[in-house]
Amino acid sequence: MVSSLLASPTFLGALFFSFLTLFLLPQPALAITRHYKFNVKLQNVTRLCHTKSILTVNGKFPGPRIIAREGDRLIIKVVNHVSNNISIHWHGIRQIRSGWFDGPGYITQCPIQTNQSYVYNYTIVGQRGTLFWHAHISWLRATVYGPIVILPKLGVPYPFPKPDKEIRPILFGEWFNADTEAVISQALQTGAAPNVSDAYTINGLPGPLYNCSAKDTYKLKVKPGKTYLLRIINAALNDELFFSIANHTFTIVEVDAVYTKPFQTNTLLITPGQTTNLLLKTKPNLPNATFLMLARPYATGQGTFDNTTVAGILQYKTTSTKHIKNLPLLKPTLPALNDTAFAFNFTSKLRSLASPQYPANVPQTVDKNFFFTIGLGTNPCPKNQTCQGPNNSTKFSASVNNISMILPSTALLQTHFFGKSNGVYATDFPSKPIIPFNYTGTPPNNTMVMNGTKVVVLPFNATVELVMQDTSILGAESHPLHLHGFNFFIVGQGIGNYDSNKDPKNYNLVDPVERNTVGVPSGGWVAIRFRADNPGVWFMHCHFEVHISWGLRMAWVVQDGKLPNQKLPPPPADLPKC
Repeated sequence: MVSSLLASPTFLGALFFSFLTLFLLPQPALAITRHYKFNVKLQNVTRLCHTKSILTVNGKFPGPRIIAREGDRLIIKVVNHVSNNISIHWHGIRQIRSGWFDGPGYITQCPIQTNQSYVYNYTIVGQRGTLFWHAHISWLRATVYGPIVILPKLGVPYPFPKPDKEIRPILFGEWFNADTEAVISQALQTGAAPNVSDAYTINGLPGPLYNCSAKDTYKLKVKPGKTYLLRIINAALNDELFFSIANHTFTIVEVDAVYTKPFQTNTLLITPGQTTNLLLKTKPNLPNATFLMLARPYATGQGTFDNTTVAGILQYKTTSTKHIKNLPLLKPTLPALNDTAFAFNFTSKLRSLASPQYPANVPQTVDKNFFFTIGLGTNPCPKNQTCQGPNNSTKFSASVNNISMILPSTALLQTHFFGKSNGVYATDFPSKPIIPFNYTGTPPNNTMVMNGTKVVVLPFNATVELVMQDTSILGAESHPLHLHGFNFFIVGQGIGNYDSNKDPKNYNLVDPVERNTVGVPSGGWVAIRFRADNPGVWFMHCHFEVHISWGLRMAWVVQDGKLPNQKLPPPPADLPKC
């Protein structure tokens, strides 16, 4: 009876239909939990014929890749095996109601001490694309960084033509022959600018333009007539970078894990903290050449910088190794080192996709307006000490609205959550400059900054407009500002001083680009908007490590909402202690 039933056409048809339903039809996009373990330890690494012991994660430089899908939960145990205190920031992850796991030392957590561990536990909500993780204390980010790849939910396609292949993320970095902790320690002690890096790197490799580095070259091998998705990350400490591939153009389709309207370019500008996804369409036929991929700085400040170039090689696959060695190596043309016009025009072309599936939810009305000046300044030289800052009598400093932030000795988020902020931070951060001046004109005689730990308090769900104005106090300079806990919309930018009567009339409130890191133009301003819908304490700072060390940083406190799902949960039991 059973055998005859199994053999019947009716049963076989039903079984076949069930197979089709189970395996061929679209299935629900189920989120999963992904576990990682990060062992922070020392590793000997040789670059530029110089071997030194560096901090790494799991012995890798750069560190391991995190791969997840939108909606997935990540549980990452970080174990500190070194003498340095450590914390890890998941750069660009919104951390919706999970601010305990954002990572900046003394802001959302005390650092992880030697032989201690901390489990970061968060869910990726409404994000897909490329981000990265990095150390967020002192200058340990120099070697402790790695990529985060967030794929769309299962069954959800990209809103651009599907590439033939996705390339492993390309990370720009900086290599110092010296110990970076010693570099910044000496600079803070003397008040001078720190020594610059010895090389830029692509995935940790300096490339053939540096001494003793031909074998340490990043190579991207491609086939003719194909489309490749390149995920570009600028993890460099102190430099914005131009990037180009000889005789090739590419199409930008995503920045900071947000889809954009595609546009073609042959040169990318990317600041520290920013990520960009590119579609590279290779030539239809095997070219009789190989091609250099170059990155070098966009530098606008008056100080010294690493004026070198990192090179990788784009190589078309062929069966003949001998043939490749004999091919000419073509070189791209990059903009001038200080080409602010190119930088301004490039950033102006970026637009949100603003489609029904991926809308641009730009706040159309504003509850809170802020105007912040961004730039360098000075601190007085301590008595009985010789300083090497401006005029050889002061120390370099940096500030927001002339306040240079002093990091507390405990984490701001803990003091906020438990209502113990008295004596740790003040809530009177100025919403505009205390003393207005001609911000991009002749600098004032007094370059001194004020020092303190102040925050801005925002009610839950308030809409915020923030205008950030570069200053020429010690020379105009571009500043990549990163906001933790939020994406924001860049609704306007300009050169010169911001005009509150004229400039808002030209805002783009339809499809402005959405990011987590923005370059404040050299000698100019940028206006951003965001909704304060994420309770907690959120860091905002320049992503030049030298400027954050000098105090160009501040914090926003977003109060809890009224509903349970609008409140910050209590801290985890293993939250590190100071």
